[in-house]
Amino acid sequence: MIVAGIGCRPGVRTDEIIACLRLAESQLGKVAELLAVPFFRAEEPAVSDVARQLALQLQIVDDPALSGVQSVCPTRSERALQSTGYASVAEGCALAAAGGMAALLCVPRQTLGNVTCALAIAEEGLS
Repeated sequence: MIVAGIGCRPGVRTDEIIACLRLAESQLGKVAELLAVPFFRAEEPAVSDVARQLALQLQIVDDPALSGVQSVCPTRSERALQSTGYASVAEGCALAAAGGMAALLCVPRQTLGNVTCALAIAEEGLS
């Protein structure tokens, strides 16, 4: 299963998330099957809109799961760390939702405007 981890600023628009998601998917040549967002952005209207419009399952990544994968995320953002407490939101969400330490990051953080997106694949999807 390919998981798209999303990081975004408050008030993000649906089209911004979709554009960044499509950018990341173009790097892999495959489409995401699950959208993963951090618990602190779960109430953003655009997040549920994207999941509904693209018929993606939505997973909210909680603090323990997001914290648990920070050490294996290759991209760190001091700005994200200052504003959210996590140095890697998109990559962290993608990895956590794809199985944590057993997942593989396929596309590192891509940034487009107010959105970051990273893609990970669950271990069972590697064969």
